[in-house]
Amino acid sequence: MKDKKVVYIGMSADLIHQGHLNIIAEGKKLGKVIIGLLTDEAISSYKRLPLIGFNERKIIVENLKGVEKVIPQKTLNYVPNLLKLKPDYVVHGDDWKAGVQKEVRQQVIDTLAIWGGKLVEPKYTAGVSSTDLISAVTARGITPGKRMKTLRRLINIKPIVRILEAHNGLTGLIVEKTSIEKDGRKLEFDGIWESSLTDSTSKGKPDTELVDFTSRFQSIEEILEVTTKPIIVDGDTGGKIEHFKFRVKTLERLGVSAIIIEDKVGSKRNSLFGTDVEQHQDTIENFSRKIHEGKKSLVTEDFMIIARIESLILKNGMDDALRRAKAYIKAGSDGIMIHSKKKNGKEIIEFCNKYKKYENRVPLIVVPSTYAHMTEIELQKLGVNVIIYANHLIRSAYPAMISTAKTILENARAKEASDNFCMPIKDILTLIPEDY
Repeated sequence: MKDKKVVYIGMSADLIHQGHLNIIAEGKKLGKVIIGLLTDEAISSYKRLPLIGFNERKIIVENLKGVEKVIPQKTLNYVPNLLKLKPDYVVHGDDWKAGVQKEVRQQVIDTLAIWGGKLVEPKYTAGVSSTDLISAVTARGITPGKRMKTLRRLINIKPIVRILEAHNGLTGLIVEKTSIEKDGRKLEFDGIWESSLTDSTSKGKPDTELVDFTSRFQSIEEILEVTTKPIIVDGDTGGKIEHFKFRVKTLERLGVSAIIIEDKVGSKRNSLFGTDVEQHQDTIENFSRKIHEGKKSLVTEDFMIIARIESLILKNGMDDALRRAKAYIKAGSDGIMIHSKKKNGKEIIEFCNKYKKYENRVPLIVVPSTYAHMTEIELQKLGVNVIIYANHLIRSAYPAMISTAKTILENARAKEASDNFCMPIKDILTLIPEDY
């Protein structure tokens, strides 16, 4: 029918449930149903990356009874699509009258008023929620292959990917579950960083590769067991080429998303504070070969090998850093991490501005430990794709534990420590569910 009314319904449809079907059925009563399907970028702007990618979700929704057309909705804001389609009706459950979507609802009402459209709000289907369903799914865990793919997906769709360190299962859970509501959006960490520094420190050992990789595999598996988010592993120098090939194959099999290796040789010293001990940078040729051989040993295209450039740390100059970036990309590196210990951030700014001009650039990763004043927005504007907060959980845990220990000694009892620094015993006993 030529005069058939146009009905617009916006949805994420990450996991289809009865509520979605009910809304579509209500829309069908009013006219021709067009679904504005939120893109991966739109969903990840306010909550976790969807389990199912846009193209797959689109195919599913297109085949639902009552749906005549599916178009992308590229933002949370309905207005761009509404202005284009000028629908007679917008249909949405009445659950958005309060909470974070209240503002979006009002924008829809104001826009529809321009041409006399109407907002129809059927009663929200009780007992079903995509967020709850997804939480239930993720609580059961994730397959290694599914987890490994997630990092590339995040980099492709998010303006900045936010990674926080974890050094055991408990800190892995903190990264997994910590979130806040800000400006109507849910903010959380996108993935986990497992580093030699924090792993060694948590074991009471210096960060000098004294803790070998076999021991670190155990820490990595502890984190993998209780989380679903992608993991990036600090691979130090990568070791000998034959050892590196074994490590990447093992990490790939476990479901780790990426390894970062630094272009240094010789005895391991932390880059930020170990330069009082002489350190040497690998040749471009040798390090490129390490990257190339590592890539050849992989089974999938999902695992990422990221090259960390130490030129600025070792005072070998900006030109050397840029030259190495080009060479490592040519060798097959899936990302470039640039490191600096200058607190003003000027080196990072200069590198980023020059790196942005590369035609064949790969994702850029930074670790703002020394230039901590720089915001995510500032780094994003410079072309940074991934920010790693590399050691903050262990740095914050240690002073808290010291304070607790000293308080017990000072008072010759535990009351003050319990009152000021400790979780209630009941909370710690129930922190981890028995059926986790």
